[in-house]
Amino acid sequence: MTDDYYERLVDEDALRAYLESQLGPTEEFEVERHREGHSNETLFVQWAGRDFAVRRPPPGETADKAHDVLREYRVVDALRDGPVPLPKTVLACDDHGVIGSDFYVMERLDGDVVRDEEPDRFATPDKRRRVGEELVDGLAAVHRVDHEAVGLEGFGHPEGFTERQVKRWSEQFTWAFSKTADEREVPVIYDVIEWLTGNAPEDHPHTLVHGDYKLDNVMYGPGDDPELVGVFDWEMSTLGDPLTDLGGLLSFWRDPKDPAPAAPGMGTRITEREGYPTRRELVNRYEERTGIEYENDRFYRALAVYKLAALGEMFFARYLQGDGDDPLYPKMEEAVPALGERAMRVIEGDEPL
Repeated sequence: MTDDYYERLVDEDALRAYLESQLGPTEEFEVERHREGHSNETLFVQWAGRDFAVRRPPPGETADKAHDVLREYRVVDALRDGPVPLPKTVLACDDHGVIGSDFYVMERLDGDVVRDEEPDRFATPDKRRRVGEELVDGLAAVHRVDHEAVGLEGFGHPEGFTERQVKRWSEQFTWAFSKTADEREVPVIYDVIEWLTGNAPEDHPHTLVHGDYKLDNVMYGPGDDPELVGVFDWEMSTLGDPLTDLGGLLSFWRDPKDPAPAAPGMGTRITEREGYPTRRELVNRYEERTGIEYENDRFYRALAVYKLAALGEMFFARYLQGDGDDPLYPKMEEAVPALGERAMRVIEGDEPL
């Protein structure tokens, strides 16, 4: 690839020199951009008979605290020998002289990420149910981690986490709106902010949280039976309220009765098919696996939709600044207002669990 955006992502010669300095020389070196993600960038690298994935932030200006790939590296590395399925970490680099940003290298896993379609081997009601059960069991494993035992003490501040989430994502919106306001405004977002601010639970459980746990951020192995083999995209992980993770998962999971998606392209409809568990069944299994009761559903799902809208507005800002070539980004001009309306429907009880 020779396009300008790709050249901003990676200097192949510099990356090769760095890897050789860390891993030794090789004749085999190929780089390919992975185009399925919409936030941080992933590059697939073939190196001396090994397959790696390189994670880096997008080029250009980003919102404060967004796209922290070295934070992602820290948690993935800490959890590598535990029950949460993960790729093995290889290297981390904070020298921006290599590819222009922080980045880390992990081994590439073999399997399927379920997005717009499901593997044929999973296309039966029994296998679909198992896909959902494996997904919830993976989340429960994250929330059962003893963070101090794995070296993640001080990784976050769980007290007051949920209230800070509302504030943090409002700040992300403020940054994005400063770039997009000349195109259009989204007044419904301020109504959502007001409700979330006044309804954030003051007391909640404290666990490790993933920050963006959903169906297309995990991988299932190549076997006939659905088995979770990898959990990805840990850039927003911290210590906090586990129900923010569950609310996020539920906000993406669609039941057959649901209205049309507010933002096509930012989720999948395959869970409407026969056999996939309902949201209520996912909640029941989660509660059984963790002993944590899922309360304040409207808040947690509305917060998740609000966060997705903020992410979309940041995408739109990057599009306007020329810092992304993702075809999803320009669609956020209309998708973010639609997501704001969806958050209000959740708040008002018009999209029940």
